Amino acid sequence: MKAVVLNRSVTNQLEIKEVEKPKVGVGEVLVQVKAGALNHRDEWCRQGLYPNLKDGVILGSDGAGLVVALGEGLDASWLEKEVIINPSLNWGSDERVQVKEYKILGMPDNGTLAEYIGIKADRLQAKPAHMSWEEAAALPLGGLTAYRALMVQGRLQKDEKVLVTGFGGGVAQFAVQFALAAGAEVYVSSSSEEKRQKALALGVKAAFDYTNETWVKEAVGLCGGFDLIIDSAVGDTFNNLIKVANPGARIVFYGATKGNPTGFDARKVFWNQLQIIGSTMGSDQDFEAMLAFVNQHQIKPVIDQVFSLDEAVKAFDRMKAGSQMGKIVLKS
Repeated sequence: MKAVVLNRSVTNQLEIKEVEKPKVGVGEVLVQVKAGALNHRDEWCRQGLYPNLKDGVILGSDGAGLVVALGEGLDASWLEKEVIINPSLNWGSDERVQVKEYKILGMPDNGTLAEYIGIKADRLQAKPAHMSWEEAAALPLGGLTAYRALMVQGRLQKDEKVLVTGFGGGVAQFAVQFALAAGAEVYVSSSSEEKRQKALALGVKAAFDYTNETWVKEAVGLCGGFDLIIDSAVGDTFNNLIKVANPGARIVFYGATKGNPTGFDARKVFWNQLQIIGSTMGSDQDFEAMLAFVNQHQIKPVIDQVFSLDEAVKAFDRMKAGSQMGKIVLKS
């Protein structure tokens, strides 16, 4: 079968090559992958920026496909099921936090950017019927991360004012769509005029250019402040989020692409009773709740561009450039 494999000794650090089709063990199924999608972690693996990297591993956390073979112990009703893959592995029994052994599909375990994947049946859920293969493949990692940040850690309530920073990437896109569906008043920030316009077309109230020094004043003047802020950057922009947070607000961050802040306005945090909350992908319970929410509201991911497996380098380069609006998908 054809697969996209990490190989840091070759140009572009990727190989699109023929590898052996997986053999399924007890409790496992063979899924014919109809489509997979990229996440930033895939590009970080290519750049050598992710921990515990191993050459020869098939990349990809997101995928959807058709069950074509069963391992021992599984009912025949699994065959020919259209499924979506939960990339969260070994969360553990505590809903509050993952265990030390927690992993994400695609590194160090073989992932979804291949024609087939062998995987435990408990990682599969029914593909949302209202989605295409490409849309379903785009949902898992970003959708799960956004749902936990927004609904579980952020405890979003209807009519609250929500700011989602860095709109354009997969998680931020889902956070906006989920918050709108939940009845929140949603705002975004982005340095891209094109992405700000896209957000407005989705139904957000306003979109701010965070590179403009006046955006904090503009935001406070427009809506007074935010009850919930979803962020993935942190860095030196974090104090601006503290400035636009309403008293009692929650600031949830699921990444720190800009690193740690060099300054921290601790006085404003304690005086305004702010809550600063970390978040990761999510548990199996979160994944099931996310799918139920998506099905209830008939939410569809925004797809940026679809490539073939043979065009994987082009797809990864687009991810690296950061110009995408929505999810980048590889079709098997």
